[in-house]
Amino acid sequence: MSSTGIVSTGSYVPTTVVTNEEIGASAGVTPEWIVRKTGIHERRRAAAHEATSDLAAHAARNALAQAGLRPEQLSFIVLATSTPDHPQPATASIVQGLIGATNAAAFDVNAVCSGFVYALTVADRMLSGQPEGEYGLVIGVDIYSRILDYTDRKTCILFGDGAGAVVLGPVDKGFGVLETGLITRGDQHRLISVPAGGSRIPATAESVEAGQHFFRMDGRGVRGFVHENLPTALHQLLAKAGISTSEVDHFIPHQANGVMLTEVWPDLGLHNAGLHLALKRYGNTGSGSVPITLDLVHRQGLLGQGDVVLLSGFGGGMNVGSVLLRWAATAYSTVSQKPEPLLLTG
Repeated sequence: MSSTGIVSTGSYVPTTVVTNEEIGASAGVTPEWIVRKTGIHERRRAAAHEATSDLAAHAARNALAQAGLRPEQLSFIVLATSTPDHPQPATASIVQGLIGATNAAAFDVNAVCSGFVYALTVADRMLSGQPEGEYGLVIGVDIYSRILDYTDRKTCILFGDGAGAVVLGPVDKGFGVLETGLITRGDQHRLISVPAGGSRIPATAESVEAGQHFFRMDGRGVRGFVHENLPTALHQLLAKAGISTSEVDHFIPHQANGVMLTEVWPDLGLHNAGLHLALKRYGNTGSGSVPITLDLVHRQGLLGQGDVVLLSGFGGGMNVGSVLLRWAATAYSTVSQKPEPLLLTG
């Protein structure tokens, strides 16, 4: 008998680095102000020729290579993004063609910054009960640099571009995905939005002139949502799984804002867990932030056999999604002499 778990990870960030000096100049703030408000020092920006599918394909290839799998061995691809290549077709379909996953069904999930965890939950359900040897690919990716108003200091300083991916497949019984939890507070959906470009407000010259195609966020409202909903969601998930807060070894959250995460951290009660943050160098990469950070943690050998790992995404919708795993050994897993985190804190 086997369970479903993460058998490999991969990520990709563009090569162009955007410093706080550069982003702060357009927003009218200092680099020191950005660090004080967010904990972010720099972020990456996709090149003009790179679309969301290109970043996703790079991350997918890295995850497949780590797993030692060929693309045609995948049964499906679930891609989470809120910045697709086009309104249609699904970006996952484009990625399927780019990587040559000829046997994989492919579709997108949009739960904004919670997207990867939502997609991982869907993929876990798809693999449950399937014959052993089935594999699925889950990708989280966003290019927020294309939808930012660079004069809006509340948003433009936060975001970077990037993609992360995991391969899901069979692991030993008792390992892998232990429990998942998803919540939505649709009555608060106006806290985060891109107002124009859909059926409510189609893209027009007037909507562009009014800046309605840009990402907008009520920062104070989002902070209140996270403080109110994240601790409760995580405690409910752990109780459902029969796992105490003290048993969690690693917490990998959506990399929304380092200051906000530090503020909410005591309320989570994860006193024995490492809080892993990669946002100092990569900023908030939307749906990509959880899998990018997971890949960094994994490739540094910080995830040991049997470690309890808690992933959580939260954001537009408003959504909170969490997945609890017991880590199964991979080529990068170690149980002793773990190196100090290079990009992470906790």
